[in-house]
Amino acid sequence: MTSTAIGFVGLGNMGGVMSARLVPAGFTVHGFDISPAARAALAEAGGVPHDNLGDAVRDASVVILMLPSSDVVEAVVSDPQFTLAAGTTVIDMSSSEPSRTQALAAELGRREITLVDAPVSGGVAGARAGRLTIMVGADATAVDRLRPVFEPIGNPVSVGGVGAGHAVKALNNLLSATHLLSTAEVMAAGQRFGLDTRVMIDVFNRSSGQSRSTSSKWPDFVLPGTFNSGFALRMMVKDMRIALGLAEQVGAADQLSRSSLEIWAAAADALPPTADQTELARWVQRLSAPGDDRGGD
Repeated sequence: MTSTAIGFVGLGNMGGVMSARLVPAGFTVHGFDISPAARAALAEAGGVPHDNLGDAVRDASVVILMLPSSDVVEAVVSDPQFTLAAGTTVIDMSSSEPSRTQALAAELGRREITLVDAPVSGGVAGARAGRLTIMVGADATAVDRLRPVFEPIGNPVSVGGVGAGHAVKALNNLLSATHLLSTAEVMAAGQRFGLDTRVMIDVFNRSSGQSRSTSSKWPDFVLPGTFNSGFALRMMVKDMRIALGLAEQVGAADQLSRSSLEIWAAAADALPPTADQTELARWVQRLSAPGDDRGGD
């Protein structure tokens, strides 16, 4: 399968790194993004950039989408330039809405095109290292067939039928967001008491309070003050809303999650549109300052 031509649509923070990893694995990667800089980066990595969608996907037997939302995915798939031959597989690695993914899979199926949802977790660092967790919604046969495409990027995990990947991804990000918010509030309380932030993080990581927020996000992006994990705060809010929509659909308890979303949404309103998810920590810290409000910079 390494002789396969892959069309890759969406060459942003994650897509740019992921597409570049497929080139040394032996794939011919045709890429499209509205950003000229993103297309140039793919060329530097050995891929074949195109300045229009049609040329990027026309000869591909596998098309990968790494886009911001279901709205954008559906717009791309419905574009007249998105002309695929019967038998093509489309892999949506975006964070999309599960029910819309299932509807799109049915629509493409009528054109004899297979849709697989395979969102990822692990951030830009995980993408660079080829260690992303890939949550694949597809039958076992499709997962095995696509394994050579997934493995240069990370570890594929079969999570169920089509739509299941996007469901698990949204739920994972809801959990991740709640961890990060709770950690931010705990750290702010400890700092106001006079505790050392690095000592707190070290203790939490040796104890039952450990999470990805304490083991990675805080030491790598918050304590150094870089706030550049590579995942936008507003994208996290979008994923949280998808997960809560799923919880409402199935009648699951969601009181804590809704409170978490309310606070994240307030941060998104206050901070710049490009704010990284880890900026939440700085925003929460400001809330703890005497006389401060929830306003942004």
